[in-house]
Amino acid sequence: MNKHQSINIPPMDEYNQQLISYVHPPDWQNPRPQDKYDLVVIGAGTAGLVVAAGAAGLDLGLKVALVERHLMGGDCLNFGCVPSKAVIRSAKVMGEILKAPDLGVNVDDVTVDFPKVMARMRKLRAGISHHDSATRFKNLGIDVFLGEARFLRGSAIEVDGQKLSYKKAVIATGARAVTPRMEGIEKVGFRTNETIFSLTELPPRLAVIGGGPIGCELAQTFHRLGSKVSLIHKYPHLLNKEDEEAAQIIEDTFIREKMNLILSAQPIRVENTEEGKKIYYRSDRGEDSIIVDEILMGAGRAPNVEGLNLEAVGVEYDNRRGVVVNDFLQTTNPKIFAAGDICSKFKFTHTADAMARIVIKNTLFSPFGLGKSKFSDLVIPWVTFTDPEIAHVGMYAHDADDKGIEYNITKVLFNGVDRAIVDGEEEGFVKIIHKKGSDKILGATIVASHAGEMISEITAAIVNGVGLNGLSSVIHSYPTQADAIKKAADAYRRTLLTPTSKKILGILTRLS
Repeated sequence: MNKHQSINIPPMDEYNQQLISYVHPPDWQNPRPQDKYDLVVIGAGTAGLVVAAGAAGLDLGLKVALVERHLMGGDCLNFGCVPSKAVIRSAKVMGEILKAPDLGVNVDDVTVDFPKVMARMRKLRAGISHHDSATRFKNLGIDVFLGEARFLRGSAIEVDGQKLSYKKAVIATGARAVTPRMEGIEKVGFRTNETIFSLTELPPRLAVIGGGPIGCELAQTFHRLGSKVSLIHKYPHLLNKEDEEAAQIIEDTFIREKMNLILSAQPIRVENTEEGKKIYYRSDRGEDSIIVDEILMGAGRAPNVEGLNLEAVGVEYDNRRGVVVNDFLQTTNPKIFAAGDICSKFKFTHTADAMARIVIKNTLFSPFGLGKSKFSDLVIPWVTFTDPEIAHVGMYAHDADDKGIEYNITKVLFNGVDRAIVDGEEEGFVKIIHKKGSDKILGATIVASHAGEMISEITAAIVNGVGLNGLSSVIHSYPTQADAIKKAADAYRRTLLTPTSKKILGILTRLS
């Protein structure tokens, strides 16, 4: 039984101590390996946890091992979904306060207690962490190993000197924030999503590098909590991979909230000065600079492939895309599968969960390759948790263009939806792309305060083959903002009434 390296997460208060006691217990002893495992899973983030728990929970007597070198729960619990949404919730309160005078509510002398905001986040994260704990998974009948894993030739994995033989293995080691290419950045220092939530004092001036989803979410959050935020993005507009109209609403919101947007700009170097960290950047207007107290990198993710010795088992990978898999999530070694951020461009917790379920079926319930599930069959929604939120599922218009699919777009603005009007949330829309001459839904984008909650209705419709006619027949509670979806479906149905059909309908009505 091997001891493993202890881990600290600053600040080491009662909440982070509780977190670590669950997800990387300092007194954990790795078990003695069994002769051969039916399944060995490397990585205890969302994908790895779902695969391991799913396999062990089938009551088939399967021998399952789970290996994690850092924190069980992965990014989602420790550095991503859970902590970010906890802090975003506090920032959203400040967003409501900004709107309060328009709603007839006078709010004076409001201040943010940033240490309390972060303490609340740590408390909530610790309170959730028992679901992903090493002890819980041990109690499920899984052999949990904390330590570094590397593949050996001959269907085996080494963990801190112990050899784990397997029939099949799953790589679920996830991804991490990209280290920026900027002269001087290592010396000056920077934050990523893995370290920003360790802050206990609000940085007065914060530079966020990257205007994608992570950068925009955290830029707005820290700006509302009181930092003077400068958001540097190399493209002319924020969220450049998103629906242009949706992204423009977010950009306009940031401008209205007086965030400093530096667009079409590339950071080139940074240095420490007496005034702070000085970032030099190049833009269309030439070279300029800003001085900040902290730098947050939010520009991309890199797969965690290092140290796995994938060459020894013939698993193809590269440092940008990660592990290469086929549509069945099988690597170039037929005994080894992968799931989650390590092999997917869709780096979302819910995608990792869905991929894990495919892996369970394809590794354990597809004898001789029969009945295997495909990744390409998944319908994946996603949400950018700015305020308002942007939610999307299916195709964008440019996707349909690329595939040569003719389509129509039905759009309903929230300034025509009663609940959005009375909520003071008229800025936004529901946009549904459907096949031309058909009610078949190809994709949708929603911009709204709770767009992430609303997109599931359209996702369910796509998955189950329900078109706009079907959505039109669904009674939606009034008044709700989700009524915009029904309005969009009703708008489609009205297009079916051509002049000829109206004339015939009129005749039939008079004769009845």
